[in-house]
Amino acid sequence: MATHLVWLRTDLRIHDNLALAAACRDPQAQVLALYIATPGQWREHHLAPRQAAFIASHLHSLHAALAERGIPLWVEEADDFSASVERLAHFCQQHQVSHLFYNYQYEFNERQRDAAVESSLSEVICQGFDDSVLLPPGSVLTGGGEMYKVFTPFKNAFIRRLREGLPACVAAPKPRQAPARLAPPVPELNYPQTPFDGLLFAADEKTALARLRAFCQQPAADYEGQRDFPAVEGTSRLSPCLAIGVLSPRQCLHRLLTEHPAALDGGAGATWLNELIWREFYRHLMVYYPKLCKGRPFVAWTDKVAWREEDGALQAWQRGETGFPIVDAAMRQLNATGWMHNRLRMIVASFLTKDLRLDWRAGERYFMSQLIDGDLAANNGGWQWAASTGTDAAPYFRIFNPTTQGEKFDKQGVFMRRWLPELAKVPEKALHQPWVWADKQGVTLDYPRPIVDHKQARQEPLAAWEAARKGIIPPPDGGSCPSASDTAR
Repeated sequence: MATHLVWLRTDLRIHDNLALAAACRDPQAQVLALYIATPGQWREHHLAPRQAAFIASHLHSLHAALAERGIPLWVEEADDFSASVERLAHFCQQHQVSHLFYNYQYEFNERQRDAAVESSLSEVICQGFDDSVLLPPGSVLTGGGEMYKVFTPFKNAFIRRLREGLPACVAAPKPRQAPARLAPPVPELNYPQTPFDGLLFAADEKTALARLRAFCQQPAADYEGQRDFPAVEGTSRLSPCLAIGVLSPRQCLHRLLTEHPAALDGGAGATWLNELIWREFYRHLMVYYPKLCKGRPFVAWTDKVAWREEDGALQAWQRGETGFPIVDAAMRQLNATGWMHNRLRMIVASFLTKDLRLDWRAGERYFMSQLIDGDLAANNGGWQWAASTGTDAAPYFRIFNPTTQGEKFDKQGVFMRRWLPELAKVPEKALHQPWVWADKQGVTLDYPRPIVDHKQARQEPLAAWEAARKGIIPPPDGGSCPSASDTAR
């Protein structure tokens, strides 16, 4: 009897799992599943403790769901990817595995690991699948056969491909005859874990699917008008499920089109569809440009930008103590929940890289260390977009004004009051610049003064980016031009 092994990674679900479905097609084969935790690699990749807890929760529910279908799931540990290759080879030999099925991961280290696995398992038939994307990387290219460097033309080409034929979802496996040997219970992960809020984020696959259905029924249609306001529950909060593969992008697409068939043509739901395509764009870019996994900017000349080195400013930003209420409320939301509203991610990233002129890589790392939905492609793409080092078509002199952003997207300060209790006595009209009011009233606030003057600070990044673009070497005290490490993410 053939023994099929499903090697699970960021695909912790039974529905629409391409590798799992393929492993189960032969009704006579014994099907096993394996997840290898790599705590050493997680530390190197700055995996957030909340995301580790989220993974652990879904491993427990997946262990039970697979067992109901006669598929035992082993959860084992290897410190890093190199050790995981050895662990996998040992497992295949121990269980006489004939076929290995897995879903591709597109980060540089992960691709190297998978190549090493296929090379080492010479007697095992290996089969991989493009499961975490709607369309495989390399399938949406320019007329010249190149990867798109700007989102809008990529999106247009992507939608044309979808109109030609939607990627199909596959059903969860049917119950199989239970194997003679059952897998042990899921062990405790050897990694720090911070509890996550189960009311905010789905703790199991069934709940994730229910939330996807609920969001697509009406909130997806309202998404365009609601998504920028952090005090409104206008987003799906499904990004953590996509990050670890509790949901697939195909499930999201099909559910959206079931409720809003005109989304592909720009109708209701089109804005949320755009967010799914942004996710694809960054994944495709990461495959085409592996340097993005190595801390390097997409636009080469921006590696010459003279970043400031100011630990105090970085720590104030991390703690939410910059004196800019919308920035501070956003950072405190991140620190407390492991999640941040998308509009706020843009605001705080612009503030770090433009107002403070601190290296975007410091922000990228800190986000990964906190985010329950941490995902290298999306996080790197977002940070490089904000820092004007990435694929944005807009010029580098786009700089968000944190005060006017707060006034526009949290005018009444509902969100800010939730996270900044020290501003409770500040009137609504004064919330966005509380110290202006406090000084006029002779009031003392238990809240930091702004650590930078936005109008003055705005000039520094303009000069720094222009100098980098022209190849001008900054003076010794002008900041640092860190060369990216060759160590891949």
